[in-house]
Amino acid sequence: MTNTLVLDVDGTLVDTNYHHAVAWFRAFRRFDITVPTWKLHRAIGMGGDKLVAAVAGDRIEQEHGDDLRKAWEAAFEPMLAEIRPLEGAHRLVSAALEQDFQVVLASSGKRHHVDHYLKLIDAAGITSTSADDVEESKPAPDLIEVALRRVDASGRAVVIGDSVWDCEAARRAGKPVVSLLTGGFSEAELREAGASAVYEELDRLRADLTDLPMA
Repeated sequence: MTNTLVLDVDGTLVDTNYHHAVAWFRAFRRFDITVPTWKLHRAIGMGGDKLVAAVAGDRIEQEHGDDLRKAWEAAFEPMLAEIRPLEGAHRLVSAALEQDFQVVLASSGKRHHVDHYLKLIDAAGITSTSADDVEESKPAPDLIEVALRRVDASGRAVVIGDSVWDCEAARRAGKPVVSLLTGGFSEAELREAGASAVYEELDRLRADLTDLPMA
């Protein structure tokens, strides 16, 4: 029976969460709307289809949602060259493949962003999703379900992420979730959201690959 790792990307394999928060802050300011960066950070991990209403309300989503998402992309694009992989990202993926895990990346990022991150972690051949693949992003379970279908994951699987939104999406998909502190959420928050284990860094998680909870 094949074990499958469903890996989140932003905040889990690449260090992007705070860049995203700043890009969203700048996007909102283009419309004279100020959303505190701490509040934006708390929403990172949601897809852009959910984030605007979550941090600014339904009225702002209705009036400016699509334009805000375009403004976010314009603000984030120049930061792409600054993005670095998190320590241990390549080692985790390589170790999982060597131990005969299936590995699939469940990202709600833009396709060209995901492709860039795959190059950064030297994992260009890994199956992945993007925002283009689903109607609803996290915390909806759609991305995880699409990712699992793409690798024909009929065996056991575990989701690995960095946010409470990853935890909720995994729960709704019926899969266990293991979390990392690399996204800025606390261990208590991640466990309350459903994480069965929380790791400080990817190398520590890699050492426990064969002991991860699978369903």
